[in-house]
Amino acid sequence: MGILNVTPDSFFDGGSCYRNGELQLDLALRQAERLVQEGADFLDIGGESTRPGARPVSSQEECDRVLPVVEAVAHRLDVVISVDTSNPELITEAAELGAGLINDVRALQVPGAMEAAAASGVAVCLMHMLGSPGNMQNQPSYQDVVEDVLDFLRQRKRACLASGIVEDAIWVDPGIGFGKTDEHNLSLIRELERLSELGPVLLGVSRKSMFGRLLGRETSQRLSGSLAAGLIGVQRGARILRVHDVGPTRDALEILRMIG
Repeated sequence: MGILNVTPDSFFDGGSCYRNGELQLDLALRQAERLVQEGADFLDIGGESTRPGARPVSSQEECDRVLPVVEAVAHRLDVVISVDTSNPELITEAAELGAGLINDVRALQVPGAMEAAAASGVAVCLMHMLGSPGNMQNQPSYQDVVEDVLDFLRQRKRACLASGIVEDAIWVDPGIGFGKTDEHNLSLIRELERLSELGPVLLGVSRKSMFGRLLGRETSQRLSGSLAAGLIGVQRGARILRVHDVGPTRDALEILRMIG
């Protein structure tokens, strides 16, 4: 899953689709084409930064950023479109334009999001986050991080099933870096296979700040840590890797497949 952030403030590629402070559709499409050429099966398009401390955006602003890109990608590229959103309005409109997945860091807890996702008929990915982007890294604490994340995702899956979303359309994501310490993150990757009982597991570790703390690396130097954690995640049950660096990740996965 290639990441396409159409935001000015995401932690790694924020602003890459902007010129003079304005979102440029041609730049977004160029980035989308590059990710697909490198081997992305999915494009995850997001219009709201959820990095620690990120400011919220209005529903209209998020729709204005994302919908033109979804429409253009749907017409031009052979790829499954995922929309990284919690916004009920965006969920509905993106599905109508051709999105096939809603990837929600808030696990469809925003009022109206569950109903919109169920009505759209598209697949959903439920992520665990402790708190909100504005406060999630303020001393996160758990009784048992793996059990607590599993319990939350089980509850959200039950809510999805009750709303009419079919079981085969539900994915889960432990939310690495979303309200977790480095040790919490490592524990979740270590025990990732336990999440597979809930559905296909999506893992997002690309360029995460934990690699900066664990390895002493700037964001631009975190590819090797991302690849190592991603491969270990696949060995422990992850089905989808959400990444900034599609080409290197594809190469690493191909060598893993060859070795067996």
